[in-house]
Amino acid sequence: MQSSLRIVWIYPDLLSTYGDQGNVLVLEQRAHKRGIPVETVHVRSSDPVPEQGDIYLIGGGEDRPQILGAERLRRDGGLQRAIARGAALLAVCAGYQIMGSVFGGEEGQPVPGIGLLDISSSRGERRSVGELAADVDPELGVPTLTGFENHMGVTHLGPGVRPLSKTIVGTGNGDGTEGCHTGKIVGTYLHGPALARNPGLADLLLRWAVGPLPAIEDGWYERLRQERLAAVLP
Repeated sequence: MQSSLRIVWIYPDLLSTYGDQGNVLVLEQRAHKRGIPVETVHVRSSDPVPEQGDIYLIGGGEDRPQILGAERLRRDGGLQRAIARGAALLAVCAGYQIMGSVFGGEEGQPVPGIGLLDISSSRGERRSVGELAADVDPELGVPTLTGFENHMGVTHLGPGVRPLSKTIVGTGNGDGTEGCHTGKIVGTYLHGPALARNPGLADLLLRWAVGPLPAIEDGWYERLRQERLAAVLP
């Protein structure tokens, strides 16, 4: 494992709803428990995105902040260069849509994304709100996902990505799948925050960044997971 980990939290002033900043806290905690020093950089929308991070995180937000975030990320280019260098990324909800080629704006108008993911999103006919559970692509080795969704997005996956999971309960992308993944990028509609409910997903990002990880005690995380899954699964 490398000696330190650099986490970059993108645009907390624009895109940080439904507890998404908790994803940063979970990664910090799980790294610290394994003796990995962490440097966390909070990048406001007026600042350039540093290119030398190991894990990048971006959260959800309302329509106007999403549009502003996409414009600034396109103009900045730092995230795109970091991913090309091999960094990992977790993009949630509005941040997930921004990573694609296009998403629906305030009136449903198409807004260009930044093109990191082979996806396109538009506005659906109704808002999807509530608990979500989904079975993860076996390639990733992560247990069933649990989380909360609140969005009107319908996301279409191109051949350049694979679904992150298949929905058991909830809407996700709108076609029976939830999120997507490719390389070291994960996109998802899951709030909750996603990594607090799904420590396996947090550890996947950490392994991508620093290599194999020693096990740690996950009793409290597992109690939370089982409580939320039991509440929604048949």
